[in-house]
Amino acid sequence: NTVSQAIADDYQRRYDLSVTEWRVMAVLARFHGLSAREVAERTAMDKVAVSRALARLVEAGRVHRETHGGDKRRSVLSLTEAGWLIHDDVAPMARAREREVLAKLDAEEQHWLTRILDKLLAR
Repeated sequence: NTVSQAIADDYQRRYDLSVTEWRVMAVLARFHGLSAREVAERTAMDKVAVSRALARLVEAGRVHRETHGGDKRRSVLSLTEAGWLIHDDVAPMARAREREVLAKLDAEEQHWLTRILDKLLAR
């Protein structure tokens, strides 16, 4: 959240994009064709918050939703061209901010941080 908020003001102002919407877009950029449930799992966010963010992203033309095969109960999501343009502008800012934060740690501290986070996030 701390890292996200550092750049959030910029993309919120530029694209009228919430932090939740950005996280959804970032996950869809990395993992193509997820369902809303899978997006919620990968972002570790509340399903209702993800659902609202997806509805807004679809309405804004940033995410495309289509049914999966013949199963109308399951939809798959992907970024639209407009969504990719926003992603490709915001993602480098996010990565740069992450590098700035991690640069405060030496290599051993970064290693331990990764191990600790992996351990905490393991199911």
